[in-house]
Amino acid sequence: MASVHESLYFNPMMTNGVVHANVFGIKDWVTPYKIAVLVLLSEMGRAGGSAIGLLERRRLNQLLLPLLQGPDMTLTRLHKAIEESCPQLANSVQIRIKLMAEGELKDMEQFFDDLSDSFSGTDPEVHKTSVVGLFLRHMILAYNKLSFSQVYKLYTALQEYFRNAEKKATLEETDMELASPEELVGTMQREDLDGPLREEEISCSGPLSQKQAEYFLSQQASLLKNDETKALTPASLQKELNNLLKFNPDFAEAHYLSYLNSLRVQDVFSSTHSLLHYFDRLILTGAESKSNGDEGYGRSLRYAALNLAALHCRFGHYQQAELALQEAIRIAQESNDHVCLQHCLSWLYILEQKRSDSCVLLEHSVKKAVHFGLPYLASLGIQSLVQQRAFAGKTANKLMDALKDSDLLHWKHSLSELIDISIAQKTAIWRLYGRSTMALQQAQTLLSMNSLEALNLGVQQNNTESFAVVLCHLAELHAEQGCLAAASEVLEHLKERFPPSSQHAQLWMLCEQKIQFGRAMNDGKYHVADSLVTGITALNSIEGVYRKAIVLQAQNQMSEAHKLLQKLLVQCQKMKNTEMVISVLLSVAELYWRSSCHTIALPVLLQALALSREYRLQYLASETVLSLAFSQLILGIPEQALNILHMAIEPILADGAVLDKGRAMFLVAKCQVASAASYDPQKKGEALESAILNLNEAKTYFAKVDCKEQIRDVLYFQARLYHMLGKAQERNKCAMLFRQLHQELPSHGVPLVTHL
Repeated sequence: MASVHESLYFNPMMTNGVVHANVFGIKDWVTPYKIAVLVLLSEMGRAGGSAIGLLERRRLNQLLLPLLQGPDMTLTRLHKAIEESCPQLANSVQIRIKLMAEGELKDMEQFFDDLSDSFSGTDPEVHKTSVVGLFLRHMILAYNKLSFSQVYKLYTALQEYFRNAEKKATLEETDMELASPEELVGTMQREDLDGPLREEEISCSGPLSQKQAEYFLSQQASLLKNDETKALTPASLQKELNNLLKFNPDFAEAHYLSYLNSLRVQDVFSSTHSLLHYFDRLILTGAESKSNGDEGYGRSLRYAALNLAALHCRFGHYQQAELALQEAIRIAQESNDHVCLQHCLSWLYILEQKRSDSCVLLEHSVKKAVHFGLPYLASLGIQSLVQQRAFAGKTANKLMDALKDSDLLHWKHSLSELIDISIAQKTAIWRLYGRSTMALQQAQTLLSMNSLEALNLGVQQNNTESFAVVLCHLAELHAEQGCLAAASEVLEHLKERFPPSSQHAQLWMLCEQKIQFGRAMNDGKYHVADSLVTGITALNSIEGVYRKAIVLQAQNQMSEAHKLLQKLLVQCQKMKNTEMVISVLLSVAELYWRSSCHTIALPVLLQALALSREYRLQYLASETVLSLAFSQLILGIPEQALNILHMAIEPILADGAVLDKGRAMFLVAKCQVASAASYDPQKKGEALESAILNLNEAKTYFAKVDCKEQIRDVLYFQARLYHMLGKAQERNKCAMLFRQLHQELPSHGVPLVTHL
């Protein structure tokens, strides 16, 4: 048995020309790349402070840590990284490696013998306990434990390492000679844009050491959390992880990163498999220490069940999630682990939220989290309460006060991720209440903030879900105001930040589809809008059904649209989606108008108005009042319609979409004309002149969003008014423009202008 243990711990093995120790024993081994790094350290020591400038030494010191901790890279890439920091030293390193590779084995032996001199003397070049000193000592120790045959194989690998770099340099020179000057400039510019270290260009010639593996895993995990675009692609990352696990199957952290990587591509089987393996390895390796009076494996079991519940909840498997959560609660109660129980309570609220109102459970969760000193959970609980109460119709001042209290927790404990979430939630709440100006202000606040977390490679925490939500709000706000070019730019930026394969890409996909749908409806291209419904339904079924009904309504398929809206109304009432319920009621009222059932539309509109005021949805309330005014106009009481229009016009002009502003001004003009029928001639003329001004303003709004059908109706109305006023020239101009649009857009359904 003794010989077995000796071979396990001290016999290095050879893989792909790289000499290394067994990963279960020695934590580091010598590779040609590490010899090149040792040469760099030796040359830095030789040069001293006089030969290298202060700025160059500072750059080299910043470069050293990634070189020591990162995976092996090619000699060409290493030389380029050193050259960007200190060209003089890069040439010295290249010459030293060339002499060693083209010389004899004794040159490499002499090099390692000379490394020990770095620690000698009263004023040594390297301190033994420094990062560089520990690296040198590990390399010297690993080299001294090699047998002669292994030293020879290492030297052969060094020669191959150098020859590969020489071949690559020769090929690049040949390509540069054959390339045209324009292509050469483009190639040089592309190379200049690359940073000193990029994961895509790092080539690992063999298995990573433990330190390199830990650095690689922590770096990729941080990138997946904060900036997924800079992490390796799912396929490349899984390939590296499989290679890592091939040499050390019990590396628990690698299994956990594999779990995170599988979540990116929504692979439920692989993610569950990796998660279970992670906790199995924690138990087998004894990595978990005692916790709350229980053995480490007990803690692993309860947190494994808790993470499994979270995984099933993410994929929508609520029944399996509930079973796993019950198991986690049972084990945590047996172990008296209050922290785990508090996490379980938070997830229990999420599961209960899918079925019923769980406000009491959430309040209890927040109190317990504060009691046990868990600010992260307490803040998330407060924000969930705010969201729940926003949907319940609480006033904005109370919600913002609650968010202010949670912000105090964030700043006190430097919870920058929750600060971002809080601001994103404020943006959404202001939009829910119809305050677009305040929503825009909050969105700009988050986009201009810097992250509090210091992350690797200078990554800012700006690729999280909260940033995606805020940018989507920003795109929709610009589209509503007719700034379609700006909205397109925001969407392009979203596509760059969150590629289609990333986990938050569905947010901008839905946002883009909704904006395109609105543009198609404004242009009267109902066939284009109908083709977009499928994509919207795939991302959000409720939004898709609602927009399908709108398209059917525009195409005069009233019975089909009414059936869809009634089914959607019942579904939204069950889900307590009040915002969509009000929108559906407004669409149902419009169906009744188009079917000439004007009196039936009134109770529907009053129900929508009651709901919007109860839940303090100001913008929807204003839209409902506009619809009521239109119903009163149709029923022949324009004076009453003008009176209630004053209630709705101000919020719409202040915070409404451009299309709604145009509709409001168009309706005001209609009411003015209808009311002027009983006036004396002088007063009637003034009223018609005022109506024409309002129509010009409405036409300006419609032109911003390229709503040709509405512009056509305005032009028809203006032509009739100019005819009544005896202005033939203006009448003919409006009639000509109307004719052009009418030929381009054939009319659908009942004309909107029926009362003069």
